[in-house]
Amino acid sequence: MTPADAHDTYGTRARERVGFFTDTSICIGCKACEVACKEWNLVPEDGLAFTGFSYDNTVELSANSWRHVAFIEQSAEVGLAPNMAPERGDVPQADFRWLMESDVCKHCTHAGCLDVCPTGAILRTEFGTVVIQDDVCNGCGYCVTGCPFGVISIREIAHDGGAHKCTLCYDRLRGDLEPACAKACPTGSIQFGPLDELRARARGRVADLRDAGHTNARLYLASDDDGVGGAGAFFLLLDEPEVYGLPPDPVVPTRHLRSMWAWAAAAAAALAAASRIAAGGRR
Repeated sequence: MTPADAHDTYGTRARERVGFFTDTSICIGCKACEVACKEWNLVPEDGLAFTGFSYDNTVELSANSWRHVAFIEQSAEVGLAPNMAPERGDVPQADFRWLMESDVCKHCTHAGCLDVCPTGAILRTEFGTVVIQDDVCNGCGYCVTGCPFGVISIREIAHDGGAHKCTLCYDRLRGDLEPACAKACPTGSIQFGPLDELRARARGRVADLRDAGHTNARLYLASDDDGVGGAGAFFLLLDEPEVYGLPPDPVVPTRHLRSMWAWAAAAAAALAAASRIAAGGRR
């Protein structure tokens, strides 16, 4: 497993990297995770308006929604596998299923938000997670554009003006407690633990689902070779990432930063040379 950027700076104080494995195949959409997150972290209320998106009343992750339960309704018209609509007794079931997924900050191995933060407000913790220090954030918004998942936003209420997102309950981790959302999840859809153990468990779960006929079952962000170097919060999905509103091939925006600066420096040097030549020709 690729070490998270800056995790080794803690030296002997570094702890084993931990994270979330979200198994969407057993999510029931109860939103206990959303409520627990808000209650523990004192996140302001939102999502009280009818959106028209099924039972999804928060729509997306934001400064005021650190967990977001997505509801996707699928029918046979979108290629639903036959085994998704079994017959129960003498009552045939409609070719229909719910896909539910509790989304959260990915705590990326290569975190774009951390790379672009100009104040040092965003840091890597000793657990390998990524947090925003509220008292250091100046609300510039660079992290908003630096995240390939659209996780972070600026809190506009109560004259806050700062960026906020999931901390993976850093205060609870320091007290050897699991995050509030995982603690509250009644089905075990949100699992917390050492990241290497979670990945091994997830691979076994995918194999079981495929053996049971769920051929589209896959892991998302569980590979070190993806565009963010793997994530501290990864998912088991039953369909393409786009179905869940997730980018299919996310890439950290700062991936080519060094080469971009090199090209910019070369262009500046060329422009300066051209200017000198032009100035010399006018004499």
